[in-house]
Amino acid sequence: MSEPTPTAPVGLDEDLYRPIEQTGRGFYSMAAFFLAVFAFGVYQYIRQLRFGLGVTGMNQPVTWGFYIINFVFFIGISHAGTLISAILRLTQAEWRRPITRMAEVITAIVLAIGGLHPIIDLGRPDRLLNVFKWGRLQSPLLWDVMSITAYFAASTVYLYLPLIPDIARLRDRGTRPQWLYRFLSWNWQDTPQQRKVLHNAMNLLMILVIPVAVSVHTVISYIFAMTLEAGWHSTIFGPYFVAGAIFSGIAALMVVMIVFRKVYHLERYLKPIHFSNLAKLLLVMSIVWFYLTFSEYLTGFFGNEPAELDVLMTKISGPYAFPFWLMVFVNFVVPVALLSRKKTRSIPVILFVSVGIVVGMWIERLIIVVPSLAVPYVEFPQHAYWPSIAEIGIFAGAIAAFCLGFMVFAKFFPLICIWEIEEGRSEALEESVERFRSYLPDPPREDALKEGRP
Repeated sequence: MSEPTPTAPVGLDEDLYRPIEQTGRGFYSMAAFFLAVFAFGVYQYIRQLRFGLGVTGMNQPVTWGFYIINFVFFIGISHAGTLISAILRLTQAEWRRPITRMAEVITAIVLAIGGLHPIIDLGRPDRLLNVFKWGRLQSPLLWDVMSITAYFAASTVYLYLPLIPDIARLRDRGTRPQWLYRFLSWNWQDTPQQRKVLHNAMNLLMILVIPVAVSVHTVISYIFAMTLEAGWHSTIFGPYFVAGAIFSGIAALMVVMIVFRKVYHLERYLKPIHFSNLAKLLLVMSIVWFYLTFSEYLTGFFGNEPAELDVLMTKISGPYAFPFWLMVFVNFVVPVALLSRKKTRSIPVILFVSVGIVVGMWIERLIIVVPSLAVPYVEFPQHAYWPSIAEIGIFAGAIAAFCLGFMVFAKFFPLICIWEIEEGRSEALEESVERFRSYLPDPPREDALKEGRP
């Protein structure tokens, strides 16, 4: 096999290569900051391994705290990527092209971070092996491990396949490190046969990944719903968790898009129409989320079961009333007020709403996890849960790991799919016109016109 000759063509999409080939001091400064925060989180985890879970704020009866809250939160955000990307590709939404890769990167990074949190919560990570040694098919915990593993594998492959043509472009440009791009490009030469195989593989994956993504957060909801704990034992938890995951995922995706659009000057690619379309989808999901939340609490209230009412009252008017109503405000009132009007659907407003939703959906996970444990069925002294410095440090380290992972990816690979943008310029317009014509009614036949029939 002959080595490709390194070239440096000047094309329309040089802006997409610049973050890889020209790295400024700001990148390394931010990377150093996030690395320091991540190191602090690692230190807190090592301290927890040494002294045990006693360094956390978790105690009887609240034995789940930040770790499980963050587990559900991060896994939910992962739905921003592969699921949304697959749906947009499947429906042939042409405006998807600058969005899909960022969404897929979010999935891969966040799944890895979220999947580690149950291990952190174990206290002794070696106990994870018990799931594989003595796991029972009746246990939702085993289903959880299986579904997250399958989703991570499918999402990673789904991220990598569309990367191959862009990696080959970096290889041919002579971008460093050459050994990495030669290895990852798999001798891609952009032949018609290779393109056909790539499209077929992507079409297969986008169909498979949607039910896998839906099953992941459904199975996570079963960990709660299949207990008899007040506030958790609910048949609606499956769709409720999936809708909340998509809702928080879209918000996280828009935050990432707006930040990197500004930092890397991607205004030519990420246009207001992209944010407007995603904002409309976010508005719809806000209404769906409110409907499911209202249904969940309405049925619990009318059931009039004492333990269920106790948990409900702690949320509505008790110790957790402030985070509960803040959650409703930022997840429903603010999006409906600001995103339902075209005048207020600007990029700064969308950023404000999206950040609020990300925070609000984290609060939602807290509202699900903590109050039900704080109000147990049995007679037990009430315990107010407060996170310790260990939990806060590990949470901060997880967020830093996400930011650092995204920055490292952007340093080596294009954040926007270059070959899809080129394909859109050369082929998508004609295909869109043909597709639009196929939707229109057929013109009347000449014989029908002569006879005066429709």
